[in-house]
Amino acid sequence: MPRDSADSSFVERLSSGFPADMFARAEQSYLEEPRGRWQGARGFVARPRSTEEVSDLVKACNEAGVGIVPYGGGTGLVGGQIAPEGEPETPLILSLERMTRIRAVYPQENVLIADAGVILANIQAAAAEVDRLFPLSLASEGSARIGGLLGTNAGGVNVLRYGNTRDLCLGLEAVLPDGRVWNGLKRLRKDNTGYDLRNLLIGSEGTLGVITGASLKLFPRPASLGTAVFVIRDAEAALELLSLAKSRLGESISAFELMHRTGLDFLAEKLPDVRRPFGSHHPEWMILMDIGLPRGLDPQEALETLFVDAEAEGIVTDAVIAQSEAQRDEFWAVREQIPEANRRIGAVSSHDVSVPLGELPSFIARVRQAIAQVGDFRINCFGHVGDGNLHFNVFPPEGRSRDEFLDETKAIKRLVHDISAELGGTFSAEHGVGRAKKADLERYGDPVKLAAMRAIKDALDPKGIMNPGAVLP
Repeated sequence: MPRDSADSSFVERLSSGFPADMFARAEQSYLEEPRGRWQGARGFVARPRSTEEVSDLVKACNEAGVGIVPYGGGTGLVGGQIAPEGEPETPLILSLERMTRIRAVYPQENVLIADAGVILANIQAAAAEVDRLFPLSLASEGSARIGGLLGTNAGGVNVLRYGNTRDLCLGLEAVLPDGRVWNGLKRLRKDNTGYDLRNLLIGSEGTLGVITGASLKLFPRPASLGTAVFVIRDAEAALELLSLAKSRLGESISAFELMHRTGLDFLAEKLPDVRRPFGSHHPEWMILMDIGLPRGLDPQEALETLFVDAEAEGIVTDAVIAQSEAQRDEFWAVREQIPEANRRIGAVSSHDVSVPLGELPSFIARVRQAIAQVGDFRINCFGHVGDGNLHFNVFPPEGRSRDEFLDETKAIKRLVHDISAELGGTFSAEHGVGRAKKADLERYGDPVKLAAMRAIKDALDPKGIMNPGAVLP
């Protein structure tokens, strides 16, 4: 474990070997996370500009036994980027914000190579400049950085068609805990040469090294896009609609998002300027669907045909199909602003769970019933139902504050996670473990897997300097 702190004397000793502006006192922005649930220890931040500088920094910290917290865009929701106050040692925050170079683009190969500090929206724009698509898309894409997204294996709305961030990466460059650089920035689609270090580092949340560069998959841009909001009969009908849509539209479905009336109620209360697809009427359950079709096919016609077929089978009762790009943006603004409305309401307990698709209706029904036994709470259940990932958030009754119910948080979280586990699911679908869910990992994780994780951590990082306190105790 770390034996020393990144205090002023340590930073002063390091400073002579680095650019004058490398180190600074960590401002408040480095010490907070989006939900305000973690407060970081006040210390120092290092902002290198190159892989070589990262390597030198990590080597120096390893020799001194000083912990390092890799920092991307700071958008993580489980405290992985925050070293909390009260720890015996203060680690050094290592921010990749100055490493923002698009290193190369290969349109014919559908490959883009970027520094780890490039903001996701800028990678999307660089792909668009060569008429390609980088499909990772999430609400924080204007500030999240690709290194952090890889470190947490972020999901987003397009997982159904394109996969998680892990599936969008061909190769990595990373600095290991002893300062050595692994040069794995390959553009190969096939490389069957031993252990896959790329997939070991992806999702490791900065506990095994610092990702400094990535070779990313690009895709052809769909010639035409279509978006619709379907009103479904009930939660079970979401699976029926997904099955029907896949049979009609195949792999053209990019996103399939479940929304509940409570989410729209929250928008009406806290963000009334967000236009809701059915005006002041909020259906109980809705599906927001995105499709992308090749040239010669009409997405509006495809969605209209899907609606007719689904209505005939009793799956849907109403729909609105976007007639313009502006209306598409309005539909997606609803989905993307639901988390912000949730934040303004104030959740008693928030959950990022995944269950097998066939168990989704049972999970929703069982958890609702269990929470009703605890108290009169409001529930906003929404998320990426196409890949089994639900955000199941519990809120106080109308007119009451979350602070009045914080004593119930632990019990609610436990019952949600217990039911997810009973149905073959997990307590973290896309947000990771970080510091917030370490106890959950110990409770629900397979003991053999946990032992293997610990062995890998000890082998690569024997001094425990990489993101100490995250993921594993």
